[in-house]
Amino acid sequence: MRVTSVFADIGRGTARDFAALESAVRIYCRTFDRVFARARGSVLFDQDGNRFIDFLSGAGVLNYGHNNARIKQALVEYLEDDGILHSLDLHTAAKLAFLRALRDIIFAPRGMDYRVQFCGPTGADSVEAALKLARKVTNRSTVVAFTNAFHGMSLGALAVTANPQKRASAGVPLEHVVRVPFDGKLGPDVDTIGMLRAVLTRAGAARPAAIIVETVQAEGGINVASVQWLRRLAEVASAEGVVLIVDDIQVGCGRTGTFFSFERAGIRPDIICVSKAIGGIGMPMALTLIKPELDQWKPGAHTGTFRGNNLAFVAAAAALDYWRDNAIEAEIGRNSRRVREALDEIAARHPDHCERVRGLGMIQGIAWRDPELGAAISKAAFSRGLIVETCGPDDEVTKLLPPLIIAPDELEQGLSILSDAADEATAQVRPARAHRQMRQAGSAP
Repeated sequence: MRVTSVFADIGRGTARDFAALESAVRIYCRTFDRVFARARGSVLFDQDGNRFIDFLSGAGVLNYGHNNARIKQALVEYLEDDGILHSLDLHTAAKLAFLRALRDIIFAPRGMDYRVQFCGPTGADSVEAALKLARKVTNRSTVVAFTNAFHGMSLGALAVTANPQKRASAGVPLEHVVRVPFDGKLGPDVDTIGMLRAVLTRAGAARPAAIIVETVQAEGGINVASVQWLRRLAEVASAEGVVLIVDDIQVGCGRTGTFFSFERAGIRPDIICVSKAIGGIGMPMALTLIKPELDQWKPGAHTGTFRGNNLAFVAAAAALDYWRDNAIEAEIGRNSRRVREALDEIAARHPDHCERVRGLGMIQGIAWRDPELGAAISKAAFSRGLIVETCGPDDEVTKLLPPLIIAPDELEQGLSILSDAADEATAQVRPARAHRQMRQAGSAP
C-alpha cells in the first residue's frame, strides 16, 4: 500500500478545519495560512500545487533541506531492515553509529572532548539539563542570562529567556536569574563584559552557577556577539569558576558557517546545547554536550522517554557525513555572501526605513525602524511564494534561514521575491507613517 493512499479520503483542508481541531496556541500557520502537502529541498507545495520557497526551514531545523535525498535514503534502508525505532537509553547500533560519527567527524578534528547526553527531543530540554547540571556541580542556584535571549518555553529555559510576553506565559515567578546586557545592547562604547565582571565580583554577591549565552541571538533579533566579546566572556567565566553554557540550538550545526557557532572565537564552552538541525531531516533530537569532568549525573537524574529516537540517530549520522570535508563550509560561505549582497542592496534602496543588516553565515536579516515593516514584508513575500519570518523584541527584523545547501537558482528566486516584497511594503508604510506624524503634530484630523 502506498503511503499516499492513507490520505486519499481526507480531501482539501482549510484554516477552519484546524481552528476547530487544534489548540489556539498555534502560531506560524496564522501567518502562512496554507495546507502544505509536499516538500523537497528548499521548496514547499500546498495541497493545490502552489510552490513556496522556504526561508524559514523549520526555524533552523532543516539545514539540509526538506526530504534530503542522502539522509532520506539512510532512513528508508534502516526502516526496511526493521531497525529499532525506540529504545529509551538502551544501547543500539544506531546510537553507536551516531556517537562515533560525532566523535570522528566533529569532535576529533576540532580537538574537542565532550560526553553526549541524550535529552528529551527538544532544545528546551537540553537547556533544562544544562541548567540542572551546572547547579548540581557548583552547588549554586543563580544563572546569568542576557538581554533579548531566548532559550525555550519550559520553566527553567523560560526563566533565562528575556522576552516579557513569553515569560508572562509561565504563570509563576521565574527566579534565580541575573540579567546583564548582551554585546552591543547599550551601544558600541559600553563595556558589557566589564559590567558582568562587576556583577560577579560585587562584595557580598553570591557567585552564580552558570552563564548561558547564544553567540548569535536568533529569536532576539539576529544579534551577533563579537569574537572579542565571546573570548572575554569565556575568560570571566573561567576566572570566576562559573560554568559557561552555549545555547547552539538554532545557530549550531553549520548555520553560522562552522559546525558550532562559537568556533570563530576559539572558545571551549563547559556545556553546549544542541538540537533543531542535529536531527538531520527534521527528526526530533536534542543533545547536551558536557566536558567529562562535569558529567556528574547520577543514573536517571534527568530522563526523557523519547531520548532513544533511533530514526534521529540514523538521520543525524547521515547528516554529519556532509562535514567529512570542507565542501559544505565553502558552500555555506558562497551562499551567505550572496545573501549579504542581496540584503545590502535592499537596505541601500530604503535607507529611511532600514536600521541595518544583521547576521552571520546563513542566519541574516534586516532590522527595520518601523516594526510594522517586518510583518508587512513577510505578508507580501508569502503572497509571491516565499516563506520568511520575523524576529526581535517587536518583530522588527526580517529573518532569513534558508537551507545551508540551497540550490543557487532557488536562493536567487527567494532573494528576488524578498526584494520585491520590501519595495511593496516600504511604499505602503511611508504614507502611513507620515499620517501618524501629522496627527501627532495636530495637522491631521
